[in-house]
Order: sequence, then C-alpha cells, then structure tokens
Amino acid sequence: MSTIGRHVKKLSGYAPALPTPFTHDDRFDTGAFERLCNLQIANGATALVVGGTTGEAANLTTAERRELIRIAAGVSRGRVPVIAGAGSNATARAIVLSKDAEYNGADAILSVVPYYNRPTQEGLYAHFREIAVSTALPLFLYDVPSRTARGLADETIVRLAEMPQVIGLKDATGDISRPARLRALLGQDFRLLSGEDATALGFLAQGGDGCISVTSNVAPGICRDMFLALKQGSAARAQRLSLVLAKLTAALFLESNPAPLKYALSLFGLASPIVRLPLVEMIEQNKAAVAGALIECYDRHSLIGKMGDAPVRIRHRA
Repeated sequence: MSTIGRHVKKLSGYAPALPTPFTHDDRFDTGAFERLCNLQIANGATALVVGGTTGEAANLTTAERRELIRIAAGVSRGRVPVIAGAGSNATARAIVLSKDAEYNGADAILSVVPYYNRPTQEGLYAHFREIAVSTALPLFLYDVPSRTARGLADETIVRLAEMPQVIGLKDATGDISRPARLRALLGQDFRLLSGEDATALGFLAQGGDGCISVTSNVAPGICRDMFLALKQGSAARAQRLSLVLAKLTAALFLESNPAPLKYALSLFGLASPIVRLPLVEMIEQNKAAVAGALIECYDRHSLIGKMGDAPVRIRHRA
C-alpha cells in the first residue's frame, strides 16, 4: 500500500471542508483555492476535503469539480490525502463523479446519502455498494440528514463496512453517542469523523477519530490544539479550547454554509465572499457577528497563520 493510502485509512485529526472561491464575475478562482490548500497544509491539516457541501458542490460544473481535485492534488504532492466529494442523488451520476475523482488525482471519495429521493435503507445500501465497486478509491460515507431528509442507519453502515473499499463515515447527525455505538460494531480501523463543528469535542471524546471541519478553515491552530489536548489526556484544556471555538463556530453557521465562512476568509484577504445562487451573501448584521467572533478568537488564540494585517483589516470592517 502507498504511503498516502495508509494515511487515508488511518485518517485522524482535523481536515478542512474547503470552500470553492469565486471571482466577482462568477469564475472559479484557482489562485485563491491554491492558496487555501497551501495554508491548510502549512497549518497542520491532515487532509484536504474538496467539492463537498462547503465547496458548493451542487453548484459546480463537472469541469470545476475536476479542476478542484487537480489543484488540491498538485498542492499536496502526497503530503496529505485529498478527499473529493463525489456524491449525487442519482447512483449513475455518483459513479461518474467517483471515477472522475480517481482519474484527476483524489486519494479517497466522500459520498453523501442520496438527497431528495428518500430511499429506503436497502436502497442506500445498494447505492453505496454500486459506487464502491466502481472505483479503486477508498470511500467515506457522508450522513447528513438535515440536508438529505434521510439518515443512514447504524445497521446499514455496518453492512457497507464489510466492503474493503468503505473505510469511514463523516457523521453530521450531531449524535455524540454514535461513535461509541459504531466503534463497538466496527472495530478500531473504521474511521469515524465528525461533520459537526459544534459537537466535535463530544464526538471525539466518545471515540471519534477526527473532524471534517468548517471552522478549521479559519482557526486550524485552535482545532488542532483541541484535538491534541484531548488525545493527550488533557480534557480540561480541550474543553477550554472548545469554548474559544464555540462563538466562532456559531457565527459561521448564522446563515447557510458556506456564506459566513467565505465572508470570514474575505476579511483575511484570502478569498472573495461570493457564493452562487440560490445562496446569497450574508446580511450586514450577521457579517458584524462573524467579524466580532474572529476578533475575539484572534485575541485569545492565533488564527490562520496571523496573515499580515488581518487583525487590523477585521477590526476596520467590524
């Protein structure tokens, strides 16, 4: 097995769910995306997750999805795995996206529960089984019932985990009791990753391996330190850092993800706040809340690399 393959199968810690930056004329901003990838690796990201919910996958063209993966893989150069969102509510489409991800350099795929169709658990099993056998890449299941209107049952996850390609779960249910339940059924090798920043500490404390995170896009150092504190047995320090993150995380979800995150990144001069319809930019009141949360976090703990005059820029806009 290659080194990068081993990294994927043992993935832990914090991995950013990267946004897809756009220019003011609605083009994919490849330069900004490359900078975001580099910054995250420099700040200790354990993987780059591209083309997911935070990446506005539903609003990307096929060509843009391919370019996202190629850029992330080119920046990583094998240092961390690239996990590509390749989900769809149509099984045939998800298979095409998974094969595209493999061809363009992804190390694993993240495949969401089919949305809108509301399939049965047997339908979900058949959907993911067909995807898994269509590609050589490892597959992470993605359970986010708030967006899909259908949850992935524990029993279905256990059945799917019998396939060697299915190596983990991104769990965005908010159920912090789930890691302990699944760990008992699946053993230590199956990767259990939180998809909810607000409940990530509880998820990790119950046996989770890591978090695919929105907040770590702007606070990777705090997220990394919280994870390490917990794993090193310092629960009190992990709790303190979780409280530092709590206000920022709440601000980043005041409106539909990723509009608040993109606004936050714009305050650092890292990307534009542009989102694609039907998403729109944040209202002014919520922009002020995001800026205030960033200032508070910046004063209490270093944020993303202390980018130049970022604190001055944030305070000015707040």
